Amino acid sequence: MALDVLCEVMNCVHNEGGKKCGASQIFVVSHKGDKAHTSEETDCKTFEPGELL
Repeated sequence: MALDVLCEVMNCVHNEGGKKCGASQIFVVSHKGDKAHTSEETDCKTFEPGELL
């Protein structure tokens, strides 16, 4: 599990100190249904594809 979640959206209420997300949970979405193949298909820059179920 990630210890730090980084955020570059300065006007988000969860942004702490301009770089760190303080939200209690993170919601990542895919632009290609429920399976993605690249990080560009998601709103998550650290996405890495795993086994497609």
